[in-house]
Amino acid sequence: MNSKKVAIVGASGYSGEELVRLLLSHPFAELTAVTSRQYAGQPLARVFPRFAHHPRARALGFSEPNAERLAREAQVVFLALPHGVAAEYAVPLLEGGCQVIDLSADFRVHDPAVYQEFYAHDHPAPGLLPRAVYGLPEVYRDQIRTASLVASPGCYPTSILLPLIPLLKARLIEPEGLIADSLSGVSGAGRKAELDYLFVECNESMRPYGLPKHRHLSEIEQELSEAAGRKVILQFTPHLIPVNRGILTTIYATPAKNGADRTAPDFATRLNERVARCYQDAYAGEPFVRLLEGKALPDTKNVVGTNVLELAWRVDPRTGRLIVMSAEDNLVKGASGQAVQSLNLMCGWPETAGLI
Repeated sequence: MNSKKVAIVGASGYSGEELVRLLLSHPFAELTAVTSRQYAGQPLARVFPRFAHHPRARALGFSEPNAERLAREAQVVFLALPHGVAAEYAVPLLEGGCQVIDLSADFRVHDPAVYQEFYAHDHPAPGLLPRAVYGLPEVYRDQIRTASLVASPGCYPTSILLPLIPLLKARLIEPEGLIADSLSGVSGAGRKAELDYLFVECNESMRPYGLPKHRHLSEIEQELSEAAGRKVILQFTPHLIPVNRGILTTIYATPAKNGADRTAPDFATRLNERVARCYQDAYAGEPFVRLLEGKALPDTKNVVGTNVLELAWRVDPRTGRLIVMSAEDNLVKGASGQAVQSLNLMCGWPETAGLI
């Protein structure tokens, strides 16, 4: 199977470091360049000693990000950069013939006006938006295979979209009144020295943030609306919890009316069976979605370090609502692992390569 040369722009952040880990051991990808303005000129093994034993890592050093040079050194380039910055590199890299997988938010939202609303500045490269494919493999696998620009989803959106999209497409839940509560580890904020994310501030502390309009709502509502065939507004509350990594999301949905009698004695049983069939149809063959059976519920300890999302559901007969839960590693399935999953599709490699 043909190998390809890959590079990472912004390799010193948490998602960048996770990309380094995955790509160093990837059977077909050859990691040829890692960039970081902060660590330019330093060996990779000195900045990240955990990789010092790896033969491929010994020859790698951090360099300044230069799109023209990267286009010569790599065929696929990952952008692990803040929003607004990633697009500046995407344009020349694509012009240089590279395929680009962007982990920022710059190409996730189709409408530049929506991007401006949520990110408070004009889109830096609106001309590329029609070219970008939303990098959720379980939903857009065929489009990713032929894409030159993939917008890899955010961690919160992944934990919400994978549970909800099949239910909305099957018309099993109402598009109105959806509520999602998510708990995230501190690494979701990125590797930065800010007061709110210092150990003493986060340890023994849990708090909501980003209310009432977290930036990820832009892509979440876009994809939910696409699945529902109508505009969907989501009530979303993210929380910061004192763990390094992992996201646990709980979603509350109203079952679709479509003639179902919520007061009937067998309502909960029938709805549970329909939801189970829906998820089996959507995810039974998916390598990175684990449907939990019996009494099992999602748990971050079971997914940290993996590219797997755990998913479970319960029908509450008292309230008549459906409760759906998911767990994922925000740095793997919620970021770098999912980006590598897209890489595998784009290159014609087995989708699980380097991820199992």
